[in-house]
Amino acid sequence: MGGMSDSPAPLADPHLVFDAAEGRRDLVILGSTGSIGTQAIDLVLRNPDRFRVTALSAAGGRVALLAEQARQLKVRTVAVAAADAVPALREALREQYGAGEPLPEILAGPDAATQLAGSDCHTVLNGITGSIGLAPTLAALEAGRTLALANKESLIVGGPLVKALAKPGQIIPVDSEHAALFQALAAGTRADVRKLVVTASGGPFRGRTKSELANVTREQALAHPTWAMGPVITINSATLVNKGLEVIEAHLLYDIPFDRIEVVVHPQSYVHSMVEFTDGSTLAQATPPDMRGPIAIGLGWPERVPDAAPAFDWSKASSWEFFPLDDDAFPSVGLARHVGTLSGTAPAVFNAANEECVDAFLAGQLPFNGIMDTVTAVVSEHGTPPTGTSLTVADVLEAETWARARARELSAKATAEARA
Repeated sequence: MGGMSDSPAPLADPHLVFDAAEGRRDLVILGSTGSIGTQAIDLVLRNPDRFRVTALSAAGGRVALLAEQARQLKVRTVAVAAADAVPALREALREQYGAGEPLPEILAGPDAATQLAGSDCHTVLNGITGSIGLAPTLAALEAGRTLALANKESLIVGGPLVKALAKPGQIIPVDSEHAALFQALAAGTRADVRKLVVTASGGPFRGRTKSELANVTREQALAHPTWAMGPVITINSATLVNKGLEVIEAHLLYDIPFDRIEVVVHPQSYVHSMVEFTDGSTLAQATPPDMRGPIAIGLGWPERVPDAAPAFDWSKASSWEFFPLDDDAFPSVGLARHVGTLSGTAPAVFNAANEECVDAFLAGQLPFNGIMDTVTAVVSEHGTPPTGTSLTVADVLEAETWARARARELSAKATAEARA
């Protein structure tokens, strides 16, 4: 079957499956105690004939859950990023395992997840949150593993690095929007595609003007109407930064220009994204909001996992709405297009500055609109990254370090001025 692109091929191509395997697939799950990881494990436990987990990694803050997962899955290795969590993890494992039963190997430290990503398996699910997922993404690709990618930040901040390593069909996207595009794109060739349409729930503040967002609270911003996610991702959904990141990700995954990637607000979150073809047809991928469906695509493609997630009850009436994006109230998508076009270290600066500003907002040190105001200022100060040179991991880390420091400085200055 033909691919979707001429040269170069898109990173994610539903027509191509990297190293397809028959029978049960061995998996490594990174970020196992987070939202993606726990739902992936639920899927694995319900499909033991399809999947076997060989190793798990987590940050180290929920060692009891990690130990329970290790026992349920009978993994060979567990890893924690926080080395000081090892004693508590070992004790939790002893409580889970019977007397005399050997405990799994324990790896610890900031490079532990990267070590697991390159270990012997078929598929690595990268469910880590944040740009710290870049090194594991690169390790999995370099080791020749199929990468089920839920860690969008690693692709966004290290796009050229990822593109240099990934073979056609090696990446299967797990974000609901990109899994939706991935499935819809299977219906045609790249030449048939007019544009990609990425849907957004609109978050908790859909319909509000920029002035109405000035005084929203932490609690209001964390009250997402559709999805249950971690605090950083939830705030990113409230500012629509997550949608800006997804636009960059779609550009990198599918090799579609930014001016042919559109964002549409869809409050029900039933349609996860759409592809418009040159003949006027639009194909939409739709399911009730549940991440186990996209996870199943990432782990099982090109096969589908039966009953991975709930389906619609078409005997009941429902209304599906679509609205244009308010770029004035939510400037994050436009800024993301800008840094994506700049490429180089600009996306890393955007992402790192945003993470720092979200932390400041959650700590009560920055108003809601101050998140994007500060990120915009940091991106502007960074300027245009150099072109004509190859991006390195060191370049990304240096840019992130600068962006985080500058975002903290500007946030502190804004706090001081507000209190004066």
